[in-house]
Amino acid sequence: MDVTRRITVERNRLRFAAAHFATFGGGCEGLHGHNYDVTVEVEGSLTEDSWVWDFGQVKRATKALADDLDHKFLLQRESRYLQITELPAEWEVRFKEKRYVFPREDVAVLPIDNSTAERIAEWFAGGLLRFFEEAGAATVVKLTVGVEEMPGQTGWYTVER
Repeated sequence: MDVTRRITVERNRLRFAAAHFATFGGGCEGLHGHNYDVTVEVEGSLTEDSWVWDFGQVKRATKALADDLDHKFLLQRESRYLQITELPAEWEVRFKEKRYVFPREDVAVLPIDNSTAERIAEWFAGGLLRFFEEAGAATVVKLTVGVEEMPGQTGWYTVER
């Protein structure tokens, strides 16, 4: 029988506040923000020390990613609908007749096509997978990240290694 274990870290300091606008069906939301909470589940076999992985390390890695987004505008760099121009000191974003200009230091440029909770969760998972690879976490087999926009509204992303 194949057995895996799971740990979960969530909320507490695993949160960030950010602005965004998602696109959908050829439309675009108005600029708004959320106080996001992040949940991370890690599955795998136990290490020699009988841990799936150290809670503290997972929390620190997740918090570092959240801090990169905190109090930023989340720019969906791969958008099919937005016209995005990188300027020396700012980012210009256009959607039809709307035009936004954001100072560079206020923007988190993400390699995603839409700033939905699901895509933000996928971005977090990518960063956490890099952390686990660098840490030599061969026992980790599955990672799930949830990004909650508001209570009762969470986007999830799961990847298996």
